[in-house]
Amino acid sequence: MAQAAAVAKPPAPPRRRRASATPRRLPYLLIAPAALLMLGFIAYPVISVFYYSLQEYNPTKPWRNGFAGFDNFVHAFTEDPLFWDSLVFSAKWVVVEVGLQLMFGLALALIVNQTFVGRALGRAMVFSPWAVSGVLTSAIWVLLYNSQTGITRYLADAGIGTYGTSWLSDTGTVFWAAIVADLWRGVPFFAILILADLQSVSKDLYEAAEVDGASRIKQFWHITLPHLKDAIILSTLLRAVWEFNNVDLLYTLTGGGPAGVTTTLPLYIANTSVDAHNFGYASALTTVAFVILLFCSIVYLRLSKFGGENK
Repeated sequence: MAQAAAVAKPPAPPRRRRASATPRRLPYLLIAPAALLMLGFIAYPVISVFYYSLQEYNPTKPWRNGFAGFDNFVHAFTEDPLFWDSLVFSAKWVVVEVGLQLMFGLALALIVNQTFVGRALGRAMVFSPWAVSGVLTSAIWVLLYNSQTGITRYLADAGIGTYGTSWLSDTGTVFWAAIVADLWRGVPFFAILILADLQSVSKDLYEAAEVDGASRIKQFWHITLPHLKDAIILSTLLRAVWEFNNVDLLYTLTGGGPAGVTTTLPLYIANTSVDAHNFGYASALTTVAFVILLFCSIVYLRLSKFGGENK
């Protein structure tokens, strides 16, 4: 008994150390400074716009500044015809511009996706306009549309049209002249995104379709388009938002003219704030534009079933 009592008890198992929470939090701690900076740069302007939309704020008329409530919104919807004109033109601009960019971008992506001599150079030439800034694009097309040295003069030399014609100062031609200028820069955006998705389509699908006797049109309709669904939806949505907010190109090309026929809502907002110094009313218009874009984006994504399975 004494010997049994003298036998040492087996040592107790070591206690598990509590896992440190630091490794789990480390990624969040590393991105926290950048996230806070981004939040500050984004949240402050947004909150400021919502605040000033309820104010009467004009630095040139400080005696009239003060809380206005919803007066700015009421004035926009009931008393300002320029607001409705700019909103209608914005919708027309977005629908025509995005539709044409998608069509030409899809065609270019299908072309440069084929194998041919000089394909790398062809792709570089197709994508190069997207690398040009909006202001530089505007400057290029202002020179091309110049009545003395641009396209119209060479057409007049060929007997087409008359000398001194300016497409940007004619209400009948300015819309399509601006459309062409923006197409030159916007089409590569669609071509780049669609081409990237095209290259992930398995060639076995096309080979199987050819064995079954499917024509090129049927292959495009039943294989290519379903595969490109999400890429087309996303690129169309992004481009629609950018085109709605397009200011630099139209401001440089037409300034909203002639006679205000090319004034989009963002351009009207810019003129109201910068030229008229009516920052309160401009903030209200910006809030309206934000709500319109948010609503249209949600509806578009719901109707298009973005991210859903292709049937």
